[in-house]
Amino acid sequence: MLSLLANLLKALNSESAPGQISLAIAFSAIVAFTPFLSLHNILILLIVLVVRTNLSGFLVGYVLFSMLAFFIDPLSIRLGESLLANPGLMDTWVALYQSEWWRMTAFNHTLTLGGFVIGVAAFAPVYLLSNVLIRQYRQRFMEWFMKLKVVQALQATKFYVIYQSL
Repeated sequence: MLSLLANLLKALNSESAPGQISLAIAFSAIVAFTPFLSLHNILILLIVLVVRTNLSGFLVGYVLFSMLAFFIDPLSIRLGESLLANPGLMDTWVALYQSEWWRMTAFNHTLTLGGFVIGVAAFAPVYLLSNVLIRQYRQRFMEWFMKLKVVQALQATKFYVIYQSL
């Protein structure tokens, strides 16, 4: 875990594009809000590995959003249940479930469907917010942060040795 945080800090402090880190964090929200072994999560992991995103940002975002998902799961279940029980959408769900492809997506489960809808709805705001926060961190706080006594004390620990070795 220390090396993962060190990789993320190195990416935040590097000249890499903030969009790469933000995109990874936004994708991690979708994966974290739904059950992990889902077809759409495998596709998202493939996209994260193919497109230039920051893998450390994805993993840290996944851990943080998974903790948030613990509190959001009841809302996801209610949202998925309301979408699946909506009389106007009933014919659509029946038609989709007749296809093997859509059955593999497991969107007939309330948590999967509700979490996916929340994750997709959160994608753009998470991307924009994390992009702004990364830019603000680099412009305003990076130099100040490095001068703190706590950071200087951390530089004498194993964490900083791992950070420097990367």
